[in-house]
Amino acid sequence: MNPYHIFKYVPLSVLQMMARFVAWVIMWLPNSSLVRTIEINMRLIAPKLSEPEKQNLVKYIVRHQCLSSVESIKSWAMLPGWSIAQIRDVHNKNILLEGLASPNGMLAIVPHLGTWEMMNAWLNQFGAPTIMYKPVKGDITNEFVLQGRARLNATLVPTDGSGVKAVFKTLKQGGFSIILPDHVPDPSGGVVVPFFGIETLTSTLASKLASKTKCALVGLSCIRRDDGRGFDIYCYKLDDPALYDRDAKTAAHALNQAMENMITDNFNHYMWGYRRFKNLPVLGNPYRASETDLANFIHTHRDGYLNDNTDT
Repeated sequence: MNPYHIFKYVPLSVLQMMARFVAWVIMWLPNSSLVRTIEINMRLIAPKLSEPEKQNLVKYIVRHQCLSSVESIKSWAMLPGWSIAQIRDVHNKNILLEGLASPNGMLAIVPHLGTWEMMNAWLNQFGAPTIMYKPVKGDITNEFVLQGRARLNATLVPTDGSGVKAVFKTLKQGGFSIILPDHVPDPSGGVVVPFFGIETLTSTLASKLASKTKCALVGLSCIRRDDGRGFDIYCYKLDDPALYDRDAKTAAHALNQAMENMITDNFNHYMWGYRRFKNLPVLGNPYRASETDLANFIHTHRDGYLNDNTDT
């Protein structure tokens, strides 16, 4: 039996309690890679935060990321009905239904925001999406994730040319797909445009699919409720004409702006532990840069993006 299946028998409340403890431990580790990455990301996009404000923000981001990790593992271990039962409210569901009814198909834009894996089972109730899947590291972990996703209606395709063709075909036939567009792409698959004010390499896949198919674009996020009783889904109508522009930079910039709006609504729930800015034209990789080079870059290129540390 895959050792991850033990998560099937541990109550979610217990897993969440363990995740909060792990987050507390991480914050006390001076050389934690996760904390360092989050701190650098906050320095890049919000350099005017005071040190106490930054530390408070980092604390909440670490906590949410640890919670999302155990919640995702739990959702893979359980049958789809369990994940569906965790969804309490769906905000602006009509936007999703309108998108699904589009004759040109629908592309769900799902940033690394909240516990998006919990939303998969719920979304699969509306059809059989085609989803690109990149194997995760470790045979045991990859087997476990694949088993979890195999219980859904989705068709998994590789993250290569054949997978792109499969998604394109699905959209042309009026179906729907799901894309997490905030990955750092290979240089050949991206353009440099702002994300939270930072010029960084950005994927063009979602933009190209939208331009070629004229599919509906719907932003989705799955956020843990403040009362701890399940999750809420938020639907966003992404209808800026620039999202469909044939110019890759114009469209990718518009998509980044749309994701910024989604993320800002629940800022601390975004996976800021991800090295989203590791390919900057001016600085290179800020996560490997010297303190002097990083400080000079921030002083020269940043005047502050966020004015507060949003909700907790």
